[in-house]
Amino acid sequence: MISILFICISLAYVFLIGAFILGFDKLKTLPIEETDAKTSFSVIIPFRNEAENLAALLNSIEALDYQKDLMEVILVNDASEDASLTILEKFLKETSVQIKVIDNIRKSNSPKKDAINAAMKIAKHQWIVTTDADCILPKYWLHSFDAFIQRNDTQFIIAPVTYHSINTFFKRFQLLDFLSLQGATIGGFGIQQAFLCNGANLAYKKDFFETANGFAGNNDIASGDDIFMLEKAHNLAPEKVHYLKCQEAIVSTKPVDNVSHLISQRVRWASKTTNYKNSFAKIVGVLVLLMNASVICMLLLSFAEALSFQLFLFLFICKCFIDYILLFKTLRFFNQKHHLTAYFFSCFLYPLFSVYIVFVSVFGKYKWKGRVFSK
Repeated sequence: MISILFICISLAYVFLIGAFILGFDKLKTLPIEETDAKTSFSVIIPFRNEAENLAALLNSIEALDYQKDLMEVILVNDASEDASLTILEKFLKETSVQIKVIDNIRKSNSPKKDAINAAMKIAKHQWIVTTDADCILPKYWLHSFDAFIQRNDTQFIIAPVTYHSINTFFKRFQLLDFLSLQGATIGGFGIQQAFLCNGANLAYKKDFFETANGFAGNNDIASGDDIFMLEKAHNLAPEKVHYLKCQEAIVSTKPVDNVSHLISQRVRWASKTTNYKNSFAKIVGVLVLLMNASVICMLLLSFAEALSFQLFLFLFICKCFIDYILLFKTLRFFNQKHHLTAYFFSCFLYPLFSVYIVFVSVFGKYKWKGRVFSK
């Protein structure tokens, strides 16, 4: 009986990831063509104690290939205690980009949502683009958004994010974990099931934000400035929610430096999942958890001779194989296929890691930007 249960979970998982693989290929990649820029953007970037990352971000902003009169950047300082403001003051004296630096106005349990709300009040353009202060923006970033907006009737656009500076196995593990989410995001759009996005590369219309009443309804949740907005957009006008599958739009950020920070980060991401209203997102989350928990249980039961080791090995190989295909396609799109070698070790660690993160997210707290948050 237990064998049948594990087989059913594995079949459902393989079917799900197989659907993402088909969806990934179905969603076409947007090529950048020579077009006249027409869209005006307000880029919102909250920051707190980002002195070590701001130089790279600001340099990438300066290097953006987009008409300066069609863009503004609003940096929102969330009580930084390091040299962030000093770095910004120096940069503002040298740049030709329209940049405003404002202070965050804390009104809720979510500093980032408060920061975006504060920037919204002074943003002068209809299209809002959000990213993070530890990111590097590609040269044709805004061009890719503009090209997509000119071709499509859209009001909410999700775009790709990856990691850079990958030089250790620990960072490769993070990359594979992160890009598995990116692959599922793209695959979900390909099968008409938008359920994931990332606030490090997100664009939406200001009037949509106002119609959706901003972040009202989830301000008590510290993170989720991206996912909950996606849910609102999907409820208001699902046909106007799109994914920008374009290599020139890929924003990159740094992986964390140690296990403690990784756990805290992933717990923060997982802590908001119980508040999802999207049924498909809930099904995906439960099925992925069941599959990873099943791997652990099957291994233990096979050691106890309560389950055939051959069955465990077969189902585990099936899982690894289908995961590998999705990861291969995803890393190829992100031009990071050379990091796939780490998968042959990561696939053994990931079930333990993912189940542990879920457990901690249910019962524990997490630390973010020097602050402690409850679930």
